[in-house]
Amino acid sequence: QVPLVESGGGLVQAGGSLRLSCTASGRSTSAMGWFRQAPGNEREFVAAISRSGTYTSYADSVKGRFTISRDNAKNTVYLQMNSLKPEDTAVYYCAASTVLTTRPDEYLYWGQGTQVTVSS
Repeated sequence: QVPLVESGGGLVQAGGSLRLSCTASGRSTSAMGWFRQAPGNEREFVAAISRSGTYTSYADSVKGRFTISRDNAKNTVYLQMNSLKPEDTAVYYCAASTVLTTRPDEYLYWGQGTQVTVSS
C-alpha cells in the first residue's frame, strides 16, 4: 500500500491561491493525480503527473490556473492553485496509479481528502 496524506486545504477568497501537498508513505514510484468532488457531484479529474514528472495532464477547467508538480526525494506531489473560483470549491483527493491517466478507476490508492473552499 501507498498511504497518501493530503494537506494545504482551507478557505480562500476568489482570485486567491492555495498549494495542496500529498505525501506518500515510503518511496513512491507511481504516477499521481489530483481529483475533486463537490457536494452532489461525481469525483472529477483535476491534474496528473507521470512518475518522473516529465508529463502532466490537466482538466480543461483548471488549465492555466493550476500546476501539478512533484518532488520524488520528498515523496510529495503538489497542486498549486491560482486564480481560484467559487466553482473550485470541493474536497480534493490525491491518488496513485501505475500509469498517467485521467480515469479515477485506474487509480489504486487514495488519500482522505482536503477541503478547499473559495468564497465569492
